[in-house]
Amino acid sequence: MKVVIFCGGYGVRMGEETRRIPKPMIDIGGKPILWHIMRYYSMWGHDEFILCLGYKGEVVKQFFLSYNGALLNDFVLDRDASGTKLELLSRDLDKWRITFVDTGLNATIAERLKAVEPHLGDDETFLATYGDGLTDAPLARVIESFHQHQKIATFLSVRPPFNAHIVSTDPEGRVVSVEDMSRSAIRVNGGFFVFKRAIMDMIEPGDELVEETFERLIAMGELVAYPHEGFFGPMDTIKDRQRLESLHESGQAPWWKLTPDGEDGAG
Repeated sequence: MKVVIFCGGYGVRMGEETRRIPKPMIDIGGKPILWHIMRYYSMWGHDEFILCLGYKGEVVKQFFLSYNGALLNDFVLDRDASGTKLELLSRDLDKWRITFVDTGLNATIAERLKAVEPHLGDDETFLATYGDGLTDAPLARVIESFHQHQKIATFLSVRPPFNAHIVSTDPEGRVVSVEDMSRSAIRVNGGFFVFKRAIMDMIEPGDELVEETFERLIAMGELVAYPHEGFFGPMDTIKDRQRLESLHESGQAPWWKLTPDGEDGAG
């Protein structure tokens, strides 16, 4: 399936760094988080990408145009009498087909999605995600669940990735309970989607995807959530980026530990 990735936002909560580059180009372990997201999909066999560009889209284009496999991948250097030989141990971009689409500077997510419809070709089903989050979700199972439900849209449902306490009070304001959010039943949108082409017919000008467009799908009974209990790591703030960087440096990055049969775990 083709993978649509939303890369056009400003990323203002990331501070000074996004004055120079768009948020999807912020490094995790020496490579943009966008590269990590694309590699996740590639590990599941999805190598055709449509990037919805906006703010500083030229930075995304330049990265891939000047991509140097030897500098950004493991390799073997062999020098002998016949000369110097370079053997790349991983060749990620060799399989990737990437379509770059300028979807506007201030477009909403839904408008960006609608703008790339012509690039989907004849595909009736496709994947989509934001350019600033990582997961170890078993994508094959997510897609299988989507086909079983036969609805227009599915998204990853995850537990809130931050620490907070839910406070309940009575009408007079007396506290009835304080509950750790991680132990509650609350779940949030993880931002990894599977869509049927029919979602394009649900989008109206000015729509926000998870607000107006999803409200229409909900009213029609055409939206299903896939519950994921494993890792989900958004990069909304500088603290989030530090967490992802720390996981990568430790060698325990969950989004790298996937197996091709759809199981989470070391791979």
